[in-house]
Amino acid sequence: MTVLEDRIEMADDSGELTLDSLFESLERTTPEGYKVEIVEGAIFMSPQRDTHWEIIADIYEQLRTKYPRKRVKSDVRIDYPGHLNGFATDVTLVTEAAQKDEKGLWNCRDVAFVAEVISKGTAANDYGPKKTAYAVAEVPVYLIADPYQGKCHLYTQPKDGDYITETTVTFGGDVDLTVTDLGLTLKTDEFPRD
Repeated sequence: MTVLEDRIEMADDSGELTLDSLFESLERTTPEGYKVEIVEGAIFMSPQRDTHWEIIADIYEQLRTKYPRKRVKSDVRIDYPGHLNGFATDVTLVTEAAQKDEKGLWNCRDVAFVAEVISKGTAANDYGPKKTAYAVAEVPVYLIADPYQGKCHLYTQPKDGDYITETTVTFGGDVDLTVTDLGLTLKTDEFPRD
């Protein structure tokens, strides 16, 4: 079956595309080594780059010094508010009480922290609609690591679909998360630049 046939079949079943049906179709057609996300109904596929992966691994390892593995996720689908928003965030920390729903998915209300590492092709999503969706979902801490700028942008205090506070730290400096519920300092001195 082709992607077009899959889409026609999905539309015929209910008259409307859903995140579940889109992801089910994409799982069969996505090349190995690619990450897939759906942002406001648009499908984005991007290959993992070495710089991208090194920053993700560094953030993951630092979170693991304080949090158990079962709470720290990477590239795991979580659906967010808005039209067809199914994100596979680079790094996610779920709350201690978080549990998967009946479909086996984590709930965005249980997300305590999200980190996205910028890729050129999807940067507009991370700074735009994804940031808005995280704020609407009231994700308390959103971090963007941008290897092209060599900076981290930390967003906290979500309110009315936006973040009240933004802090920028140049790679090499420390991102102070002790002022948040995460209660740790994120070192960026080993974050590579593109």
